[in-house]
Amino acid sequence: MRRASGCLFGLALGDALGAVTEFLTVEEICRRFGPNGPQEPIGNPALVTDDTQMTLSVGQALIEASSSNLTVASLEAALRRSFIEWLNSPDNNRAPGMTCLRACENLEAGIPWQQATRANSKGCGANMRVAPVGLLPLAAKTRAAIAQFQAALTHGHPTALAAADLTAAAIADLAQGGDPQGLLSRLYNYAQSQRSVYHIDWLGSLWQRSYINTPEEFISRGWDECLAVLDRLNTALVNPNREADPCLATGDGWIAEEAFATGLLCFLLFPDEPLAALRRAALTAGDSDSIACLTGAFAGSYLGMAAWPEDWVVRIEYRDKLAQLGKLWD
Repeated sequence: MRRASGCLFGLALGDALGAVTEFLTVEEICRRFGPNGPQEPIGNPALVTDDTQMTLSVGQALIEASSSNLTVASLEAALRRSFIEWLNSPDNNRAPGMTCLRACENLEAGIPWQQATRANSKGCGANMRVAPVGLLPLAAKTRAAIAQFQAALTHGHPTALAAADLTAAAIADLAQGGDPQGLLSRLYNYAQSQRSVYHIDWLGSLWQRSYINTPEEFISRGWDECLAVLDRLNTALVNPNREADPCLATGDGWIAEEAFATGLLCFLLFPDEPLAALRRAALTAGDSDSIACLTGAFAGSYLGMAAWPEDWVVRIEYRDKLAQLGKLWD
């Protein structure tokens, strides 16, 4: 199946497909690309955005930290190095999010990560890059802590943490052979079980706000927003509409929980048709590249590398790096 490779290449292919439609309305996309939107990634190489670049940064940091002993200290140091390298890369010219830029600038300045992060940001920049965490063979508790920790270095809002955790949980579920038909129910149960779990060994004092009394209160705010968007996703799937813009049901995807839900909706509308899922995700009014990259990650985790046409795979930017990570985790 090569599910890890399928996940990573699906993420990059979705990113490339959605990169050309981000910031456009559905009407503008149809005028430019035809009534069904873009049908395949454009160019050779087919260029990706910061979504794939930062996914590779997280993947590289996980390898580096795991080579000794995967601890808070080793992973924080590896993520800091990897994020700073991305910040200063000449290829970091793909309209990256301001939250990631500002937080990474703070990390480069040597500021402790709890102060470097953007405390009130729940943009999708932390869960569009979390896929490698979902592919690692980790216990669920460790996976959850690491998913939230990698988010916390740039996005300090509780919903950013919870959405990254939920995204990694979905990828882990599908990569381990989970059935898409029961996925939503399993994710809802998972979110309920995590609602008051604060990973203090990893997150430390991040929870402290003037209006928050306990770490459990802090993290529950994030999970409550994720549970609310899961309800919206469930409603959308009761009477699924493949023709309507998925953003109308679960949000435009600029914020973490909506990017997760809309990306997952596109996958669940076409669970056995990965190209149709990617094309639907790219034909959206919202943050199309992040939505499509998450859709591709979910589809590739479920269907493996066979989901993606060889012509697309050989043209995607960062093909060698994606293949290296995929081979390691397959």
